[in-house]
Amino acid sequence: MKKRTKTYTISAVAELYDIHPQTLRLYEREGLLTPSRSVGNTRLYEDSDLERLEIILSLTRELGVNLAGVEIILNMREKMAQMQREFEQFFEYLKTHANEFSRHSEALSSSEALIPISRTRFRHRVDIGSTEFTEISDRIFDLKTE
Repeated sequence: MKKRTKTYTISAVAELYDIHPQTLRLYEREGLLTPSRSVGNTRLYEDSDLERLEIILSLTRELGVNLAGVEIILNMREKMAQMQREFEQFFEYLKTHANEFSRHSEALSSSEALIPISRTRFRHRVDIGSTEFTEISDRIFDLKTE
C-alpha cells in the first residue's frame, strides 16, 4: 500500500503564509518552487515545498534578499547538501575499508612511498627594472614513471 503524501492547494498555502496566490505563482515562474500537479492541473504543495517557501520568505522578508539572490542561495544550499552527502559516503567508505588501508601501509617498507617524490631547493634570480630579487623556492618533482 502506497503512503499518501499530505498536500496543500495554492489558496491554503497562501492563507497559511499570509501571501497572495500570485506571489506563489511568481515563485513557480522564477523556478524557486515546483509544486506537483493534480490530474486537473491544480498546484499541490507538499511539506518539502512549504519548507522551501519558508526559506524563501525568510530571505525576502527578514533579510531583504531579492529573488535573484534567493535563487543563488537556494542553489548553493542544494550543492552544499549534495557535497555533505558525498562526504558522508566517502567517510563511510573509509571507515569500512580502514583495515585494508592499515594492512597495506604495514606491508610497505619504511622507505617505500606510494608516490615517490624528491624535494629540490634552488635559488633563482629575477630582475625587475633595476631592482634585483632573489627567490627561494621548493619544488616537488614527481619521479614516478608510468
